[in-house]
Amino acid sequence: MLKIKWHHAEEEKMTVNHRGALCYLTWPMLSSIPFVKHAFTTRFGGISEGVLSSMNLSFTRGDLEENVRENYQRIAEAVGFCVEDIVCSDQTHTANVRIVTEQDRGKGIIKSRDYTDVDGLVTNVPGIMLATFYADCVPLYLVDPVNRAVGLSHSGWKGTVSNIAKATLGTMKHAYGTKPKDVIAAIGPSICQDCYEISEDVAVIFKDAYPAAQYRDMIVDKKNGKYQLDLWKACSYNLMQAGVPKDHIVGPNLCTCCNPDLLFSHRASAGKRGNLAAFLGIRQENAVN
Repeated sequence: MLKIKWHHAEEEKMTVNHRGALCYLTWPMLSSIPFVKHAFTTRFGGISEGVLSSMNLSFTRGDLEENVRENYQRIAEAVGFCVEDIVCSDQTHTANVRIVTEQDRGKGIIKSRDYTDVDGLVTNVPGIMLATFYADCVPLYLVDPVNRAVGLSHSGWKGTVSNIAKATLGTMKHAYGTKPKDVIAAIGPSICQDCYEISEDVAVIFKDAYPAAQYRDMIVDKKNGKYQLDLWKACSYNLMQAGVPKDHIVGPNLCTCCNPDLLFSHRASAGKRGNLAAFLGIRQENAVN
């Protein structure tokens, strides 16, 4: 049985769900919200081969299209949604957020996207399943239990310093009346500070974007022109600065780079990898599971 390296043994862990060989992760905090359906995939349960083995969910990593489609079918059946209901991001490390409507259903999977440069998605449409993609960057799951709306955003270092968390919450407020104080937020599996070395030019960008105390808390200077960045803390700061209460935020407690046998990691694999996916949606009223 695969051993998972949790980042902090004493902190809350994600739930590890098994459906035969397929394995995916969920948060107890999000699972407790009745109208929410969510998941974060692992490498297990698909049919892709080689460095993409086995649950690769990217059409752009050199995989066979039929393999990727079968992988989508398998994760959809395991979690309990339809492939035809997925709406995908078009990630280019921006802070752009799209309001997903009924007309977007299936875009990126069964029909072409008519949008580009979208790293965040929000919706209040039951049945639609938002999807964003990862191999070290940070997934941000946002749930508004008052207005029954959700947001899902991809936050790499560029998206973090551009504050896609705030942009996503702002889009939810504009579209659905969301108040950040009501939002439940989860920071998904991604690279930890110990594994994430950055160059000085990136550190300077963060230094210019954050107050001095926050910068010192999220970045360690190695004194050799390299720095270690804590994206988890940076994303937490962004969420709290935007108005999400600290006790409404749950961390990942799981590093992609520390767990390369379980999760795809760009750094751990030197770029030879597939893509994980985050899924978040609103249950249909008549849904069985």
